[in-house]
This record gives sequence, C-alpha cells and structure tokens, in this order.
Amino acid sequence: MQFKYAATGLAIVLSLAGCQRTTYNDLNTPMSPAPLQAQPVPTVQSGQLPDPTTSSAQFPDKPMTTPGVAGQPNDTMAASAMDVTKEAMVGNWRVSGAGNCDMFLTLTNLGSGSRGGTRGCSGELTAMGSWEVSGKQVLLKDRDGNVIGRVYKTADSRFDGTTNSGQSVSLSR
Repeated sequence: MQFKYAATGLAIVLSLAGCQRTTYNDLNTPMSPAPLQAQPVPTVQSGQLPDPTTSSAQFPDKPMTTPGVAGQPNDTMAASAMDVTKEAMVGNWRVSGAGNCDMFLTLTNLGSGSRGGTRGCSGELTAMGSWEVSGKQVLLKDRDGNVIGRVYKTADSRFDGTTNSGQSVSLSR
C-alpha cells in the first residue's frame, strides 16, 4: 500500500517539475532586428503625359466590335438556345472552361434563386452560391445574388456560356 502512495507522490512531483515558471531578467536583449541602411534613389524625371483622347501611334486602335460586354448575354447564343426547365438542371454537372471542376445545383431556395455551388473551379465560379432559370438562360449567381455568368442549353446534356469577365463555361453530364 505504501508503494502505491510513494509512486503516486513521485508521479505528481515529476509532473509538477515540468511546470516551472521561466522569466527573462535580461532586459537589455534587443527584441527587434537592426534597422536597414537607406539605399540610394535615382533621380526622378518629370514631364507632361500625352493626352490619351487624341490619336497617337503609341496606343492601339480601339476594337470595332465589343466581344460580349460584361453582364449582357451573347445574342447569337441566346437566339439558338433550347428551352430549359429548372428541374432538368438539378444535379451534378461537369464544368470545363473554369478548370475542370464540378457544379452542384439543387432546388433548395436561396434568395431569388436556388442553392448551388462549385468544387475545384477557378475564377468567378469559385464564388457561385445560387442559380436561376430565366427564359432560355441559366443565371449563375454569387452568394450575394449578383449574376456572375450565363449559360444556354445547346444540346440535351450540355450548356454553354460565359462568365461576366468573358471566361467561357461549358456544363455537361
């Protein structure tokens, strides 16, 4: 019985031995690195910049056509799109164009749309939180309800479109 008490006492003493208070009495030890030496700076030139509104050879000509203005649907894709129903969109989709990733669409209400999300995507699709069918297009929205892209049904199990930044997106099963 005494051996049990002795072993318990020894275990307590050893465990408390590791709980020592450590203090640093040497207050003269520098706590921050030494300051850096100043580097020489070349002279700065000043002058008037050319007016950007005038025609100049150093600037390229502006494009004649707008390649899908952000936030506006592609008219040719919208005109040839097939009819789409919300129920047909539900499930898992393979996404190409934003990296090879997955998109999951549900019928659970979230704001004005339905809950959705992506896994492994890049670009704007990483922020996708909901989706909505509007006419022949499927609007992809971020978590705040802002439209980040549009896709149109181009085949039985395929949707094609773009994000607002112009990145092409294709959904397939």
